[in-house]
Amino acid sequence: MPSSDAILALIQDLKDPSTGRTLGDLGMVKGIEMLAGDAVRVRIELPTPASPHKARLEEAVRAVLSPEKLSRVEVAFSADVRRAPSKGTGTDLVPSVRNVILVGSGKGGVGKSTVSVNLAVALAQLGARVGLLDADIYGPSIPLMMGLFGARPSSPDGKSVEPLTAFGVKIISIGFFVDPDQAMIWRGPMAQGALVQLLRDVRWGELDYLILDLPPGTGDIQLTIAQQLAVSGAVIVTTPQDVALADAIKAKTMFDKVSIPVLGFVENMSGFVCPHCGKETEIFSKGGGEAAARKMAVPFLGRVPLNLAVREGSDEGRPVVADHPEMPESAALVRIAQNVAERVAIANLTAVPRGHKPLVQLGKRS
Repeated sequence: MPSSDAILALIQDLKDPSTGRTLGDLGMVKGIEMLAGDAVRVRIELPTPASPHKARLEEAVRAVLSPEKLSRVEVAFSADVRRAPSKGTGTDLVPSVRNVILVGSGKGGVGKSTVSVNLAVALAQLGARVGLLDADIYGPSIPLMMGLFGARPSSPDGKSVEPLTAFGVKIISIGFFVDPDQAMIWRGPMAQGALVQLLRDVRWGELDYLILDLPPGTGDIQLTIAQQLAVSGAVIVTTPQDVALADAIKAKTMFDKVSIPVLGFVENMSGFVCPHCGKETEIFSKGGGEAAARKMAVPFLGRVPLNLAVREGSDEGRPVVADHPEMPESAALVRIAQNVAERVAIANLTAVPRGHKPLVQLGKRS
């Protein structure tokens, strides 16, 4: 039977699928336990509980240990989500949050909020600690979509607010504090002040990811976030037709100008499969989001087809990834969540804290 040191050497030489670096270089191998009966347990720490590579890594571990004639190989995964580097521009509004992820679009009506809620719920289902902030001050829809319409958060001390929780996600929205039929007729500075309060005065607790559902466009709210938050990255949601893609490209340009990395594009409403005849109809075209991502040299995170259950779930406060996990649309949204978490993990691994060298250098292979 091989020694634990020999097994450790084999495992440390395996490559991480996300970065191409070895598990040893990244410090991902956390222990080798020799068990009774010529068995072994390998402990691997992932950079996110939502990693899409668990099965692939387990396969690689079993394959490299196969010649060792062990009676049993156990692979135990844990996760430690790294914190995004600080902006270094003053007080952090959300110090207990490790990563802030923006979900934006160049125009309204593309399903940005639908993607936001399902992204948050999917990450929570995959084991992450997740918050969701409805940053669409003028048109808050998260309370309805998360089944919390009419709910009110509590304030134990009269100064800070406890977020509400649904589907394992901590949630806050201006919609919890105003009459749902009352229009928010606010100038930009008032909306910005409200957003800062929602960030600063909420008891988020320790979170791996805080998802911000942005208002459509490229206005005051986006600028406030860029100036006052350390943002891990932005997800841009679009539909495949040209009129939406033009605005999505503008959103990408805006994020570039304020130095917020774009994690990738999501193509929503990508084809409709008739539940009666099975024929697919490209109502809003198909493939445009992927083409735009390629043109802008950013990752394509995935496409979500049109389905009545997605719309019904949003209207009834039941995100489709929780209500119908068996559906292809749910699988697509979960995969998008995994891709987002992976992009954030890679960005944090390649970030360079002041006075340090990067843990991973893109393009460099050992």
